[in-house]
Amino acid sequence: MLSEHIFLGFVGLAAGFAVSAGTFAFLIVIGVIPRMIGKSNRAAETIHFENMIILGGIFGNLISVFLNLRLPLGSPLLCVYGLSAGIFVGCIAVALAEILNTFPIMFRRTGLKVGLQWIMLAMALGKTCGSLYYFLKGIG
Repeated sequence: MLSEHIFLGFVGLAAGFAVSAGTFAFLIVIGVIPRMIGKSNRAAETIHFENMIILGGIFGNLISVFLNLRLPLGSPLLCVYGLSAGIFVGCIAVALAEILNTFPIMFRRTGLKVGLQWIMLAMALGKTCGSLYYFLKGIG
């Protein structure tokens, strides 16, 4: 019985390491992390970015495993987490679309040459308004 628990624990840890390695490799390959460091002009603090990404992954895993874990700051921490998670997911989505050349192909096919920044801003604001409507109306 104890040997089965040890074996299952080992298999779970090995699977978790494999999934997290794949996730972080995906983030590096599509260029999210290097681009964020480059855009913020903080190349000297690269180690801090890497450490925070790793700690975020560990913290997210702990929260997902121990669902009954109570956070001391409640709603304010939830607001900061939600904003940070939204920015992160947005960065991944835009980086993936950029890697796949989605926006340049779409703009070329529609013949848009002027005002591309306004279209991107409108898309971002539309997504933000839709998310706010979804959460504030209690649809989710």
